Amino acid sequence: MTQPRDVTQPRMVLLFSGHMIDAPGRAEPRFPADKEPIAARAIDATLDVLRPGTQDLAICGGACGGDLLFAEAALARGVPLEVCLPFDEAQFLAASVDFAGGNWRDRYFAVTRHPHTVRLIASEVIGPLGDGEDPYERNNLWMLARARRFGDERVQFGCLWNGAGGDGPGGTRHMVEQIERSGGTVHWLDTRKLW
Repeated sequence: MTQPRDVTQPRMVLLFSGHMIDAPGRAEPRFPADKEPIAARAIDATLDVLRPGTQDLAICGGACGGDLLFAEAALARGVPLEVCLPFDEAQFLAASVDFAGGNWRDRYFAVTRHPHTVRLIASEVIGPLGDGEDPYERNNLWMLARARRFGDERVQFGCLWNGAGGDGPGGTRHMVEQIERSGGTVHWLDTRKLW
């Protein structure tokens, strides 16, 4: 992967976490596929206010839904991007992209193969999981550490979130809790209000 341009000292670091598109037949809808345009507009509106560009850095995961919508919006503005995966790409695609169908797999590859994107895999960069360590929680902490390496004052955290806990460890709630502990500005796109 090519390295993002000029991220030795970005003006700001945009860190993002958000709900995945609902799996077909999800019992309690959280991010229905038909709400994707609403979420994309909300992410765009937030970035319009922040006005990021080539002198900044964006960091997110690569899941279908919020992550990829944010990644696409950042790349459209010329923002260098780091996509952090909790485990190898094939496993990640099966767990966090392919289940949603549609064109999410193609969009994932368009984002991660973009010339301004660096795709990072936790097991390759920070080593194997420790005993009892959750890959999603570790990925959140790793993304936060990557964002904070330039200083807490530069971190702008965006989340597409309903305010509730996730389906398991990690997830957006975990990331919000970490940001609240460490500092950084939070831009909460509250899905309870968006749809």
